[in-house]
Amino acid sequence: MIDSDVDARVQPLAAEAVSAGRRLLLPGGERTSEVVDTAVEHDDFGVPAVVVATLESGETVRIATGSTVQAEALEELSQIVTDEGSPEALIAHVAAVHPENPRVHELSERLTRGVNFKSGSNLQDIRDLAMTLYVDLSDAVSALKVCDLLTDQPFDGNFGRWNLIEGCLALAAHLTQNDGDPSRTAGYSAALRTADDAETDPLKAKLAAAVRQRQLNEPNLYDREIARSTTDPAAEKDWRGLRLTVLLYLRAHGGSETLSAEALDRRIGHELLAIRALGAKTAASG
Repeated sequence: MIDSDVDARVQPLAAEAVSAGRRLLLPGGERTSEVVDTAVEHDDFGVPAVVVATLESGETVRIATGSTVQAEALEELSQIVTDEGSPEALIAHVAAVHPENPRVHELSERLTRGVNFKSGSNLQDIRDLAMTLYVDLSDAVSALKVCDLLTDQPFDGNFGRWNLIEGCLALAAHLTQNDGDPSRTAGYSAALRTADDAETDPLKAKLAAAVRQRQLNEPNLYDREIARSTTDPAAEKDWRGLRLTVLLYLRAHGGSETLSAEALDRRIGHELLAIRALGAKTAASG
């Protein structure tokens, strides 16, 4: 039986989403343990093959990429941002959790001076902070809270501003996808499509829909740029980050005629592993 102090509400978690702070149901199904660190092992062709999770006990478990494990549900995901007080207070709290990360410090220092939701630069900093927390630091809980600073912002016709809000909606949909609340994921995905239905003229709406479908079917995934940057880990990491943003958007949109939701889930998992491995390589060399 599972230990009595363990919340019995467990759920599937993709290997690629295993990160520090998550509690996994261990092989045998009789106990759980918290993950304190993760690493990725590649096969002989350089493809991420195994996620190695180090547990609080010092043990390690090896999880094949593309597979799932059972993990305790993240109770924190049900909390709303207003519980944390002001946006600035939330950001200050997140920064305090990751004092060692210069990128978090840089972004939070600007935002804690005062968040202006009409400012494109503030929206970009919020989006970038959420991505840094999740992609670089595997902190899904904080990333979702930061995303939620923008997820209720309306579409005001400014597509430059909306692209940044879309980024948070897409990431939020991904973060809640495996956490037992499909209605919440669906809500983020529906909000992401708000701009799709903004055009009221029937002819213009039809043309816009055709263009949008073509963009979904033929997305720019930065293949050439990534191929050219393989000798520069920092540059490759940046290009893969852009690819991940596109993949998250496509997944929140439900996929396309050329990329199914299942295929996108696999590709998102692969990109997360690749980006984190490149981040570790860059940190080790720097």
